[in-house]
Amino acid sequence: MMGGHHAASGAAAWIAIASTGPYALGWYPLDATGILIGAMTTAGTALVCDWDHRSSTIAHSLPPLSKVIAVGIEKASGGHRQGTHSLLGASAFVILAAMAAQFQVATPVGQLSVGAGLLCMFMINLAADALKLFPKHGWLANWVFALVMAGLVTWFAPAQWGWLPLSMLAGVVVHIVGDMITVGGVPLLWPIVIKPPKFWRKLPLVSGIWKANGALSIPLLGKAGSRREWLVLIPVSGYAMVGMGVALWALAQEHWPRLLSALGALAGV
Repeated sequence: MMGGHHAASGAAAWIAIASTGPYALGWYPLDATGILIGAMTTAGTALVCDWDHRSSTIAHSLPPLSKVIAVGIEKASGGHRQGTHSLLGASAFVILAAMAAQFQVATPVGQLSVGAGLLCMFMINLAADALKLFPKHGWLANWVFALVMAGLVTWFAPAQWGWLPLSMLAGVVVHIVGDMITVGGVPLLWPIVIKPPKFWRKLPLVSGIWKANGALSIPLLGKAGSRREWLVLIPVSGYAMVGMGVALWALAQEHWPRLLSALGALAGV
């Protein structure tokens, strides 16, 4: 599946999980801030599985740091669509998010969620890059946006960061499922590789499900970037945009009176 489609799927998954609207599941209800920030973060976590490839979108999101990390993960995971696309890899990413959520720093202005802010900095920037919100070679814009978002998330985000591991879990699951329903498949049990017997490879239709390299595939969408993928992801992207738009409108209604009051006070001065 294409990077932008992974990101859109992640945002849509978060809207379904965290929103309480009639269009959502409401499994982990949050306020508008949590929905909006969580959707942007999950759009990024839906791409972390591809951090196993030095030429991937995430590897170029915050150069040169993201490229160095990508090279390390590529070597540790056995290459593209190997360890990071498995149950073990998904577990590692969720544990990383849980550890980041616990890293806080006491300051004169209160407790700041530095670990969550840094992780969200990467994830939100990655989503913005995958959705092509920056110029192709806009590495400086990437870093400026990332630092601004890190500050805003650390300062204004909800005090309870219990949803961060859930955001990572939702993102990696969406990514793995997205790749599983293309012809490439994923090695779910990595590092255990179980290859099919020879007779299986000769069977029509089902031979593509358990592939010769041990990967599992249910190729409902065909090849990555296919017309079927686009037909599915257009409504998914629309759903994510509607959910984020509703959350943004709720935030505007909540903070607009205070903003008007502040502007009035400035005008009076």
